[in-house]
Amino acid sequence: MNIAQWVRSQARFLPDKTAIIFEPGAAGIGSMMEPEKRYRLTYAELDNRVSATVGLLQNHFKLRKGERISWLGLNHPDMFVLLLAAARLGVVVVPLSWRLSVEELSYIVTDCEPKVLFHDQHESEKALALSRLCEEFTGPICVSLDDESSGSGFNRLLEEVLHGGEKVRGNGDISVEVNDNDPYLIVYTSGTTGRPKGAVLPHRAMVCNALMSQHMYDLNNNEVVLNVLPLFHVGGINIQPLPALMFGATLVLHQQFHPVGSMKAIQVHGVSLINTVPTILQAMQNTAEWQTDDLRSLKSISIGSTDVPRSLIDTVHEKGLPLVQVYGATETGPIAIYQRPEESVATVVSIGRVGLLCEVMLVDSSGREVGVDVPGEICIRGDNILSNYWRNDIATKQVLNDGWFRTGDVAHVDGNGNYWFDDRLKHVIISGGENIYPAEIERVIAAIDGVEAVAVVGRKSSKWGEIPVAAVVTNVQEENGMEFMKATIQRRCEVSLGKFKLPKKVFFVEALPRNAMGKVIVGEVRKLVCDDQ
Repeated sequence: MNIAQWVRSQARFLPDKTAIIFEPGAAGIGSMMEPEKRYRLTYAELDNRVSATVGLLQNHFKLRKGERISWLGLNHPDMFVLLLAAARLGVVVVPLSWRLSVEELSYIVTDCEPKVLFHDQHESEKALALSRLCEEFTGPICVSLDDESSGSGFNRLLEEVLHGGEKVRGNGDISVEVNDNDPYLIVYTSGTTGRPKGAVLPHRAMVCNALMSQHMYDLNNNEVVLNVLPLFHVGGINIQPLPALMFGATLVLHQQFHPVGSMKAIQVHGVSLINTVPTILQAMQNTAEWQTDDLRSLKSISIGSTDVPRSLIDTVHEKGLPLVQVYGATETGPIAIYQRPEESVATVVSIGRVGLLCEVMLVDSSGREVGVDVPGEICIRGDNILSNYWRNDIATKQVLNDGWFRTGDVAHVDGNGNYWFDDRLKHVIISGGENIYPAEIERVIAAIDGVEAVAVVGRKSSKWGEIPVAAVVTNVQEENGMEFMKATIQRRCEVSLGKFKLPKKVFFVEALPRNAMGKVIVGEVRKLVCDDQ
C-alpha cells in the first residue's frame, strides 16, 4: 500500500473534512484579510482531483511506470495532487528548486529526463528555458498550473479529463502494480564534487517517514498543520505535510514563508503543528505577534536542518511550548532521529532518540562502532533511507554499506539513548536551512580567466547561520584589475548559481593554506575569513 491509497481511504472516512487550505500571495496575509481568496479542498475533492490527474498523466501524457515528472514553482496544493497521482501510477516525481539558476537546473533535468515539467507562473521563463536547453534528450513538455492563456494549462486539461467520461478519466482505478521498493521521489542534493546527486527515495521511505512523523508528534486527524517550508525539500514534503494528509489532518499551505503570515495563520486556523528551520523560527520570534498572540492551539514547534541556537529553544519553552528537534538528511527521507514533546525540556539541545522504525550506529574513522559519550559518524539503516543515487553507482557505493547510510555528520549518544550533534565531516555550509557545498561555487569561480586557486568556506551570520565567502588567488596584480576580477566573479556566480549560493564576500590572498599533501586546510581558510570580519 502506498501513500496515495492512504489518502484515498481518508476520502472514504472523512469526505467532507478539509484536507488542504491554500493561502497564496504574501504567505497568506492577503487571503486572511479576504477569506474568499483562500483555496480549500475537502478529502473527497482532493481524491477526485487526484483521480482526474491519474487519467491525465496516463492517457494524455502517456506516462508509464518509472517515467519521471518534475515540479518547478512555489508551494501549491497541486504539488500534492501530482505526488498522489504519481504514486498510483508508479511515476517518479522530481521536485526542482526555484532557488537554483537555469544552468544548475539544466544539469538536473538532463540527468533525470522528466517527460513533463509542471510549473507555476512565477517560474514560466525558467521552465521554457529548460525545455529548450535540454538537447541531450527530447525536452520535457511544459505545463503551467495557473496560466491558462495557452490552452494547455493544468486546470484546463483536467477539466477536459473530468468531462471526458469514465474511459478517459480512469476514475483512479488503474492496473499498475506499485511495489514498496519502486522509486517514488528523486530529490537532488549537492555534493562535494560540485554536481548534484539525485537521492532516490522508494515508496517504503514515504510510509516509514509518515509513521515516524505520527510517533514524533502523536499526529492524528484532529491536527491542523501549517507548512511554510518549500516543497522542493524532502523536509517540506515529508516531515509533516504528507503525513498530515495520510492521517486525515488538515494542511494549511502557504505559498511562501512570511513571519507575520505564519503567526496570523496560527490564530485564524488554530494551528497545532508547524515545522521550521532556525531562520524561520527566529523571524517568527522577531514579530510583535510572537509577544502578543495566544499560541495555545500549538501542541509543539519542531525544528531541524542545522545546529539550533539555545536561545531559540529557550524562547519557545518560555511560551510553555515544547520545541522538538528532528535530525535527518535528504537521503534518510528525512526523519531519522527526533525528540518527542514530553522530553524536549529535559533534553534541551539534544537531537533526540533513534526513530521508531530505523537504526542508528555511530562509527569511528575505521568504521568501528563507538561507545557511550564517544563522538562518531552517524550511520542510519531502515526503510526510510534512499535506495541509490540516480544513475550514480560510484556515489551510491560511497555512502551505502550493508544497508547503512553514512551521513557525514558526527554525534555522541549518552547513557539514556539521547543523541547530541557534534560536527559535520562534510565540508558543507548551511545557510538559512539550505545546504551549500563549496565545490559548487569553487567550480564556477575556478573557470574564470585569471583565477589560479579558490576556496569557499562558511562564515557565521546572525541572520542566516552561515554565509559563503570566497578566498581567491589570482595572477592579476593591479588594483583596477582586482576590482574588475571581483566584479567578474560576482557576475559569473549570478549567472551560474542560485542567489542563496552567491559568495557574500570575495577577498584575494597570495596563497591558500595547504597541508603536506597539497590539500587546502579549510580550518585555516576559515580563520582568515573570521579575521576579515
